[in-house]
Amino acid sequence: MDILLQTISPSFLVLAFAVAFVAGAVKGIVGFAMPMVMISGLSTFLPPELALAALIIPTLVSNLWQALRQGVAAAVETVKMFKVYVICCLGILVLSAQLVRSLPQGALFLLIGIPVAAFALLQLIGWRGRLRGQSIGWEAAVGSFAGFMGGLSGVWGPPTVAYLTAIGTEKQDQMRAQGTIYGLGALALLGAHVQSGVLRAETVPFSIAMVLPALAGMGAGLWVQDRIDQAAFRKATLAVLLAAGVNLVRRGLMG
Repeated sequence: MDILLQTISPSFLVLAFAVAFVAGAVKGIVGFAMPMVMISGLSTFLPPELALAALIIPTLVSNLWQALRQGVAAAVETVKMFKVYVICCLGILVLSAQLVRSLPQGALFLLIGIPVAAFALLQLIGWRGRLRGQSIGWEAAVGSFAGFMGGLSGVWGPPTVAYLTAIGTEKQDQMRAQGTIYGLGALALLGAHVQSGVLRAETVPFSIAMVLPALAGMGAGLWVQDRIDQAAFRKATLAVLLAAGVNLVRRGLMG
C-alpha cells in the first residue's frame, strides 16, 4: 500500500468528504474555488501531494458540468473567445506540474497560500481592476501565471476570475468561461499529474471517491444560489478562503 494512503484513517476520510462537499457548494454558488477550498482544507490533515491528487478528478467532473450547462456550442465559442488564455494556461500548467514532487513541502504551501490569501484580501477590500476589453498581452501573461499556479497546486481560479472581472465579462458568459477554462485546465492537470506520478494507481481511487461528495455539494450550491444574496455569501466565502490561505502561508513558513 502506498505510504501516502496510510495517512488516511476513517475519521480523516469523513473529513475529506466534508471538505469536498463544502468545496462543491462554494463552486455551485460562485462558480469557482473548488480546488482552493479542497487543497486548503485537505492539506491541513493530509500530505500536500495526496491533497493535490484528491482534487484532480472532482475538479474535472464539476467543471465539465459547469462548462456544458448552456450546451457544447456555447462552450466551443467560449474557447475561441479566450484561445490565447487557454493555450498559455494549459502549456505552462503541464510544464509546472512536473515540479511538484521536487519542491519542499513548505515551498508548496507558500506557493498555494500566498496567491489564495492575496486574491481573497484584494477582493474583500473592494479591488476589482479594469481593463479596456480583451488584450492578447494580458491574456498571455495572466494565463501563464494561472497555469503555473495550477500545475503546482491544482489552483488556477484566482487569476482567471480576476482577468474575467477586469475585462467586464457578463455574468453568464463569465460563469461559462470559468467552467470551460477550468475544465480544459483540469484535463491538462490530470494528464500532467499522471506523468508526474501524483495521480497513479494508488491515489486514483481516493480522487474518484471525492467526486460524489463534491458533486453533491455543487448541486446544493446551485440550489442555494437562487435563494440567497450571492454578494453577501461571496464575501463570506472569500473570508474563509483568506483564512485558509493565511493558514497555508503559516505552515509554509514554519515548515
